[in-house]
Amino acid sequence: MSQQTKIIVLDDDPTGSQTVHGCLLLTRWDVATLQAALADSSPLFFILTNTRGMSAERADAITREACENLRVALASCEQAINPILVSRSDSTLRGHYPVETDVIAELLGPFDAHFLTPAFFEGGRVTRDSVHYLMVNGAAVPVHETEFARDSVFGYQHSYLPDYVAEKTQGRIAAEQVERFTLADVRGDIGARLLGLHGNVCAVVDAEQQADLDSFASQIQVAAATGKRFLFRSAASLLTSLAKLGAQPIAATSMSQYVRAGRAGAIVVGSHVKKTTAQLQVLLQQTGIAGVEIDVMRIDTERDVLLQEVISLAQAAHDADLTAVIYTSRVEVVFPDQATRLAFGERVSALLMDVVRQLPVTIGFLISKGGITSNDVLSDGLALRTSRVLGQILAGCSVVRCPSDHPRYPDLPVVIFPGNVGDDAALATAYQRLRGVSA
Repeated sequence: MSQQTKIIVLDDDPTGSQTVHGCLLLTRWDVATLQAALADSSPLFFILTNTRGMSAERADAITREACENLRVALASCEQAINPILVSRSDSTLRGHYPVETDVIAELLGPFDAHFLTPAFFEGGRVTRDSVHYLMVNGAAVPVHETEFARDSVFGYQHSYLPDYVAEKTQGRIAAEQVERFTLADVRGDIGARLLGLHGNVCAVVDAEQQADLDSFASQIQVAAATGKRFLFRSAASLLTSLAKLGAQPIAATSMSQYVRAGRAGAIVVGSHVKKTTAQLQVLLQQTGIAGVEIDVMRIDTERDVLLQEVISLAQAAHDADLTAVIYTSRVEVVFPDQATRLAFGERVSALLMDVVRQLPVTIGFLISKGGITSNDVLSDGLALRTSRVLGQILAGCSVVRCPSDHPRYPDLPVVIFPGNVGDDAALATAYQRLRGVSA
């Protein structure tokens, strides 16, 4: 029996679709939903587990549940499926590694190797000589020198990926055991090396441009056709090379055609990284915008009053044909431990989702800023079981649409805007494109 290749992405937030189009995003992973996704015509789909917003224990449990159901769904397919499994995570190395790849290997393995491919070109993330960099104003800054390495939950000390692996696995995988695929390697012939990998060896992959990952992915697929099984811990750019989808059907500059009745929309900003704050400042200066700040310090004492204030302000803005920008206050809150921080983040998100559920029913569009925020918007605020990616409105920023039978927001276009993507004007540019102002 012939096999169909399907790229299956377990995504720790909903921003992995930053470089693809036409595929499904799943916010549920019961067997029936997975079976429908496996039968879909797109070569890939995403399971939005949102584990980056969870503790390691919850991340393990959720990933385990998704993998167990996926194993059942794969076994039930009428046509044999050759799955390419990707644990999609942050291009700045935050996330539950190796928790998630360990679970995937246990339940869906064995694998001959698992590859770390964190390059994300649209976001200025490149890897050379096994060192991962963030491009800042044209300069390559090792990621361990950035704010992302100081994350209170996912902090790390190394940009040299073999050392990062050793750090995150607490020495279970030593740096010298990690296979390195340099730029010279991926731009050449690595077929024999790929065929020689076994025992779920860890490998790290250089990439400075999409062509590097194109070469790597094509050679991976040749090796996979011989029966080799590989797992990937990856940012978004590898998915472009694996899926080979071509250009999206609707141009980024034409996304305003999806806006409902040409109406003003709403923008929800939950991300707190510096880039988001800079983008928010530019956005608030645009014509047709009404800023609505949520004082997060009031959530635990005045939640209901705060919620009603925000909803009233959003409705007033919409009545005036203005787009409400609903954003959490930029104050830096200090927490005694990771559990307290995650719990507070969940309370903030719960409030934001209550806002999303009560936005004016006639908004023309919705922009969700931040990875975890976007996942919660799709799965909780909008209660979408599945959604299909229309394409990107900006590099790295996907557009999905609510189904026509959605009980509150039928056909609403939703922009998934990662927290750490784009220049300072990017959020304003996305807004202008939806309003048909900017080319």
